[in-house]
Amino acid sequence: MSDSWLGVVDGLLEEEFFGEKIDMKNLCRKSRPVDDPYEVWQNGHGWTWHVLKKYQNPDNEAKNPYARWFVAAKSPMTFGSWEYGDTYVSEIKEYGTRTDIDIDD
Repeated sequence: MSDSWLGVVDGLLEEEFFGEKIDMKNLCRKSRPVDDPYEVWQNGHGWTWHVLKKYQNPDNEAKNPYARWFVAAKSPMTFGSWEYGDTYVSEIKEYGTRTDIDIDD
């Protein structure tokens, strides 16, 4: 059995070596097109967020109340069009539910 383990956990590549975890990189750091998002979040009021880029890894996001994601958003006020921009992670998590995830390494 190897002393090193490499795995993907919630968008973060972690390596455990002799029991010590080392944050390697944010797997959602590169921008994606709207039809191939990392995650999709929705709520029951017609809002949809496609997460196209994350600026921080999940550990740092959890510590930062101003953490943001670059998203394409649709709502009843966009009349079927996508609007692009940064959105606070806390707002998406408060008002939406993750419905899809696609994080590759």
